[in-house]
Amino acid sequence: MKTLFIKSLIFFVAVVVSLSSCKKWIDYDPHDDFRTTELDYLKSETDYRTMAISVYSPLQWINQAVVIGEIASDNAVSGGENASDVLSLQQIDDYTHTPNNSALTELWQAAYEGINRANYMHQYKGANPAGQVVDFAGKEALYGEVYFLRAYYYFHLVKFFGDVPLFTDGRLDLSSSGTLQRAAKADVYKQIEKDLTAAINVLPAVQVDKGRVTKYAAQALLGKVYLYQKKYTEAAAMLENVITPGAFSLVSNFASMFLASGENGPESVFEIQYTNTSPYYNWAGYNRGQGNYAVQQCGVRGLNGSAAMPYASGWSTNLPTQNLAAAYTAGDQRKAATILDIEAYKAANPSFNITYQVAPYKNTGLYNQKYLPRKGETSGQIELNYLNNFRIIRYADVLLMAAEANNKATTPNDAKAQGYLNLVRRRAFGDNAHDVTSTGTALYDAILNERRLELAMEGDRFFDLVRTGQAASKITGFVTGKHEVFPIPLREVEISGLTQNNGY
Repeated sequence: MKTLFIKSLIFFVAVVVSLSSCKKWIDYDPHDDFRTTELDYLKSETDYRTMAISVYSPLQWINQAVVIGEIASDNAVSGGENASDVLSLQQIDDYTHTPNNSALTELWQAAYEGINRANYMHQYKGANPAGQVVDFAGKEALYGEVYFLRAYYYFHLVKFFGDVPLFTDGRLDLSSSGTLQRAAKADVYKQIEKDLTAAINVLPAVQVDKGRVTKYAAQALLGKVYLYQKKYTEAAAMLENVITPGAFSLVSNFASMFLASGENGPESVFEIQYTNTSPYYNWAGYNRGQGNYAVQQCGVRGLNGSAAMPYASGWSTNLPTQNLAAAYTAGDQRKAATILDIEAYKAANPSFNITYQVAPYKNTGLYNQKYLPRKGETSGQIELNYLNNFRIIRYADVLLMAAEANNKATTPNDAKAQGYLNLVRRRAFGDNAHDVTSTGTALYDAILNERRLELAMEGDRFFDLVRTGQAASKITGFVTGKHEVFPIPLREVEISGLTQNNGY
């Protein structure tokens, strides 16, 4: 499977060479030619820790998963300059996407790169490639991070593609092309659960370095995995482990979470870290830059103004819909923190002398406030190096997942579900006058609606609609039995002989 194996720590090991003049065989040391071999890796604690960081890197490369999770739903449209601007996103928005979609191919490639890296570390956990055992304090906890990351990559894949190739014992290399077929989604979920359980058993509750995986992050992700499988009772119990200790809290100012100063704050359970301290660019590659490329996409096209105007211009992609804007009720502070109405903003700030280009394609007049590009938050190749972290799991998400799980559990606990839901609503409105008191199905509907309002433009909407069976009634162009998953990339079908998803 050639495209699964993407330059993943390729090592060249020459064992012997032939002397043709005398037909004798001699030992050959690649170091004589200044070559690095697999035997040079994982020789120290530092090596293990450095390589573990490399397992995190592909998280940054799957940033379009957040964008697609909104554009494929009723929350956002592709926008852009014209119908062919970022064609892969236009096709997903219009539900005309095919197996030859570049954005989906990149998401597949990046996730399997992360899996290959995690598998390499797993392969040499006991002994390094030279057969030496390298023990050090914190090694088990470090491997907890690796197993969480592998679970995250597989969860990403199973959400997007359903049944996917599953391998855990080593790297998938070129010689494996065509030998590994798609595993049933249920089996992939079993492996995800196994990895997250292993991670929970060894991870610390707090990490010194912000952004590193904690026990709470693993418990929250496992709760989400259970929820996606409709294992509501298990999800409720798992998520309670995140809520009960009181390690997290809802910040009072909703908008502050999405500022640079709000990253890795008291509500952050897991964030994908981005930076701009060592900027680089790679327009042709799925890894592009060091920063968050998705931020540039959602900015206002051609935006200019006085020095006091905080925003930078962008490409007018991933535009919130008027349907989303209308879903918020009066007094909900989340609307202004989620959606920027550029004309209203311009009118309210005449001193900024704002000018901009109207988004020429699928214009809604609205922009993604949560990840709007701001001045001073990028460097180098500016489009590719915005420092904005993606907030992947927030405490509010945990509360809403726990509310849903308690409402749908084998033995429902609607009182607890109401309590968790209303914590989120009280933060949104600043009072308890908007508390939900319904039970049963009405409470379930209220929880799902709250997920939309709370998590809008954060990448969950499409998958929430699919897993709850609402996609066909909410999304224009959605075909039941086909669009619950995206097509397997064409190269994987052609080269590796993978079966294609239904309808593609």
